[in-house]
Amino acid sequence: MRRVEGSAGVSLMECTNPVKDKWRIRWDVQEKENGSASYMEEEFGHKPTDEEIRTLVMSWYNSQTDAAILSGFVYKNAPVWLSTENQYNYKAAYDLAVQTGGKSLPVTFKFGSDEQPEYHTFEKLDELKDFYVQAVSHIQHSLEEGWRQKDRFKVEQYTQQP
Repeated sequence: MRRVEGSAGVSLMECTNPVKDKWRIRWDVQEKENGSASYMEEEFGHKPTDEEIRTLVMSWYNSQTDAAILSGFVYKNAPVWLSTENQYNYKAAYDLAVQTGGKSLPVTFKFGSDEQPEYHTFEKLDELKDFYVQAVSHIQHSLEEGWRQKDRFKVEQYTQQP
């Protein structure tokens, strides 16, 4: 699977070599103003079934959603890595701070990257709440965007191809 540059209006499914039964499936077509397009493409050694197409495209959208959640959140100009472990740690720190009325604070988290770490210390419950609510909102927005993209996918666009 790879991102390819090509012509706008590219076929979503194409037999590229009838002798070897090579087929290409394309999705996430992003047309540009100059008449070209960028799209994802995968080659099959047979004509793919509807289920193979659906599985391929849905798994790609799922991985894009996961990547957006993992590395797409920025808090006070610092990238925040939202791994499952970090999400758990942020929730645990927030829950404990709420349960203790802020007595468990301060708490410090490492943001940024290993190359450029940025440490942020949360002294007040309101500040930690702001961070946590923004992180959860980012996750929810990423999920909703992934759902919208998956909802727009129609396998019929591939079965109606010549």
